Amino acid sequence: MPTLPSLTQSQTALTKEVTVLDERGRSSIISIPCERALTVYLDKRELLTLMTIGANPEALILGYLRNQRLIRSLIEIAAVQVDWEVNAVAVTTHQGVSDIEERTAKRVVTTGCGQGTVFGGLMDEVDQIHLPLDAKITQSALYRVIDCIRTHPSIYKKAGSVHACALFSAKGDLLYFVEDVGRHNAVDAIAGKMWLDNMQGGDKIFYTTGRLTSEMVIKGAQMGIPVLLSRSGTTEMGLQVAEQVGMSLFSRCTGRHFLLLTHPQRLEFELEAPSAALNPDLFKV
Repeated sequence: MPTLPSLTQSQTALTKEVTVLDERGRSSIISIPCERALTVYLDKRELLTLMTIGANPEALILGYLRNQRLIRSLIEIAAVQVDWEVNAVAVTTHQGVSDIEERTAKRVVTTGCGQGTVFGGLMDEVDQIHLPLDAKITQSALYRVIDCIRTHPSIYKKAGSVHACALFSAKGDLLYFVEDVGRHNAVDAIAGKMWLDNMQGGDKIFYTTGRLTSEMVIKGAQMGIPVLLSRSGTTEMGLQVAEQVGMSLFSRCTGRHFLLLTHPQRLEFELEAPSAALNPDLFKV
C-alpha cells in the first residue's frame, strides 16, 4: 500500500430547505441540493475552480488530479486540506509537479453538467490505454446494477438536480456511490476513493446517470474499468473512444432494457436471467 496523504475530513450541508409555491398558490417546503465553488491550489498555484455539492471533496480532488494525469502516484501527495470557510482546497506535494505550467496551459471545457475541464494534453494519452478484453458481465449482474441504482437512497430522490456515479463488482455488488452537481465530479470522487483504497478497475462495472461523453469514457478508461453503464445515451466521440480503448458501453439502461454499443464479446446473455429474484417493478419500462 502506498503512503496515504494527510486528508481533512470536511463536512458541510448537502441540501437546503426552501419555501415554494405550486400552481395553485399553495406553499410548501422542499429540499434542493447545495452547490459550492471549490478553488483548487496545487502547491500554492491556483489550478481551477470546481462546482460541487461538497459531499466528498478530498476524494474529488484526488480523483481529479489522477484523471488529469497531473499526479501519477499517491506517494507524491503530502496533504489535501479542504477549508469551506474560504471555499478552497490546498494540495501539497512532496517535491512539486514538474512542467506544471506547460501541462496546464491548454484547457478544454467539456460538455459535463456544470462544465467540466480537461487539460488538452490528456487526449494524447488515450492511445496508451488498453482495457482487459477478457473481462465479462452477465445479464443478471447488469440487471442487479440497474435495480440497485433504482432503489438506493440518494440526494436525487430527496432534492433532485444532481448526477450519480457508482462502482460495482463484476457480480453487481455496490462498492461506491457518489452524487454531485456534475457527473464528471462524481466519477472523479470515485477515482479518488479507488486510489485511496488501492482498488483496481479491471474487474469492475461503472454506472453513471449522465451521458456517456468522451470525457466520461476517458475517465473510466484511466481508472481501468472495462464496462460503463448509463441510463442516458452516448455521443459519437464517446463511442469512438470506447471502441479505441476496448470499453463496453451500455446505454439506456432502464428496467430490462439496455443498448450495448461496443465490444459485445463481454456480455454473457442468460436466456433465463434470475428475474424472479428481482423486484417486479424493475421491469416496468
